[in-house]
Amino acid sequence: MNRLNVNGIELVYDSYGDEKHETMLLIAGLATQMLRWTTPFCEMLAARGYRVIRFDNRDTGLSTHFSHHDTLDFEALARTLMSGQRPHIPYTLEDMSDDTVGLLDALGIEKAHIVGRSMGGMIAQLVASRYPERVLSLTSIMSTTGNPELPPTSPEVMALMTRPAPNPREHEAGYLAQSTAFARQIAGTGYPFNEGEYHAMIRAEVRRAYDPGSIGRQIAAIAVSGDRRPQLAKIDVPTLVIHGAEDPMFVPACGEDTAKAILGSELMVLEGMGHDLPEQLYETVIDGIVQTAQRNKGIETMNHRQKP
Repeated sequence: MNRLNVNGIELVYDSYGDEKHETMLLIAGLATQMLRWTTPFCEMLAARGYRVIRFDNRDTGLSTHFSHHDTLDFEALARTLMSGQRPHIPYTLEDMSDDTVGLLDALGIEKAHIVGRSMGGMIAQLVASRYPERVLSLTSIMSTTGNPELPPTSPEVMALMTRPAPNPREHEAGYLAQSTAFARQIAGTGYPFNEGEYHAMIRAEVRRAYDPGSIGRQIAAIAVSGDRRPQLAKIDVPTLVIHGAEDPMFVPACGEDTAKAILGSELMVLEGMGHDLPEQLYETVIDGIVQTAQRNKGIETMNHRQKP
């Protein structure tokens, strides 16, 4: 485990592969820790000839938490947004994109391939649009654009995601049951759900850090992000959009909208995949990420040849 001061906070990260290789920076999703980018996934990606870095976003895992802020009132947040006002929140997705680039700065990395999943995909999109000189390629997985005309997440999924859970340090069985019910709800039907592995991951996350308020603070950051399509239109690096055909959190139209908003991007829709990344799809997803990264090499080679 490594810790760095970044953007006025501390970020914890892991690194795989040769530090001399091009960097693949992996950004995790809503209120989840870097552990969701599993060690086997990171090792498989590093074996393709990259340095792979995963990290805990602010307010998750062992990075700096913002638990001194009040618990989010979802109804009050909705009322404020509907009134056209901007609510006061602890941080934004833009702040989190600044964290991402700050981590690269602290590590002395000039450019990187940026890969994000779910909320991490939103952050990755902002990094690519706000810091184009730092991004070699972009892969946005199971994410969306913030387009208000897209179908919303179903009320059933939102209710499961935001319902208060038992404290795992006092009632582990209840916490695991609720977490597992949500994970099953958003998983696709094309691949078996490994309950034992999921429980092991949840227990590992709880051992590292437990902060039930972080999900609300990050939902607020997403809520105020708004429609990112104007920013996505500025992205000019090789881009891959990966989406599950059975995603109930961000329905496939969200992935299609992301690919439409980024000129020249490619869309990979995976049958049987929901809002999760089953190990059976690791190789397929990694193939897509690497092929997108190699598109950048082709562009750089072409640009070099065109120079007088």
